[in-house]
Amino acid sequence: MKALVLEEYKRLVYQDVPEPPMGPDEVLIAVRACGICGSDVHGLDGSTGRRRPPLIMGHEAAGVICRAGSAVAGWKAGDRVTFDSTVYCGQCAFCRAGRINLCNRRRVLGVSCQDYRQHGAFAELVAVPERVLYRLPEGLSFEHAAMVEPVSIAVHAVGRASLALNDTAVVVGAGMIGLFIIQALRLAGCGRIIAVDLEPGKLKLARELGASAAVHSGAKDALAEVLALTEGRGADAAFEAVGLGPTVDLAVRAARKGGSVTLVGNLSPKVELPLQTVVTGELSLFGSCASCGEYPACLDMIARGAMRVAPLLSALAPLEDGAAWFHRLYRNEPGLFKVVLEPNPDLNLNPKLNS
Repeated sequence: MKALVLEEYKRLVYQDVPEPPMGPDEVLIAVRACGICGSDVHGLDGSTGRRRPPLIMGHEAAGVICRAGSAVAGWKAGDRVTFDSTVYCGQCAFCRAGRINLCNRRRVLGVSCQDYRQHGAFAELVAVPERVLYRLPEGLSFEHAAMVEPVSIAVHAVGRASLALNDTAVVVGAGMIGLFIIQALRLAGCGRIIAVDLEPGKLKLARELGASAAVHSGAKDALAEVLALTEGRGADAAFEAVGLGPTVDLAVRAARKGGSVTLVGNLSPKVELPLQTVVTGELSLFGSCASCGEYPACLDMIARGAMRVAPLLSALAPLEDGAAWFHRLYRNEPGLFKVVLEPNPDLNLNPKLNS
């Protein structure tokens, strides 16, 4: 089969690779769409330590089952599916408690770190356990379904916070996850949502997707602006969707006394925390990791148009052109949000996948 392989840092090659092995409890999926995640882009140069070559990246995907293992029940060839990016064991204490995102043996598709290597979905075929599968709603396109993973991360993050009807929220970072958090906050009943980012284009889109106000942190004192917009009180809830020291600091200081701060971004493994602000303001800090069972609700919201994904889809391209799109994203080309690659744009052109 063909796959886009990270052969070495900053070098992606579209090449032939062996078909992935499939266990009895797994299905083999012909990938129809796979989104380029920001974590893949950041992993391109090795800075994250979680994309060690050689590796097939990709974890935001949807496709069609072309073969099911002998122990698989309820799924068959031809079923349109997506799947959780987290391959959880289903047996540890966390999995048994329903907290699958905290699985002790958790693996993420398309990740290669010190502990494991799990090839992903920038390939014609990918094998995943049936326990991580989700059926696509009728009429939902593969490219939109492939965006359910970042949507679920945002919805999970909003669910972590203590929100009340008509609360004011501030979202620091209006990238992909931040923009979905804004939409999830609106759906959760927040009355005012303040978006903060360095890029005017992202802030414009944030307003279109539900933000009440947009603060350009490169041109203004972002904290002063947030305080001015909240009568000096601060936001009831702050969400940090970047993961750098200055943005974490801003999110903490932008929350009101007794408010909450939900940390979603993790570009940097360590940041300084304004501890005194947390302690004297009696803030509640929440970490938010991946998602935990939100896929069905998110797929439904996308299919109904309640969660808008189309405005964030910048390009749909063949997998063979993936390296060029990766490098455009790596250079932070203005106006680019989500790029979705198509390993199998037309299954009928590949008899092997239909056999």
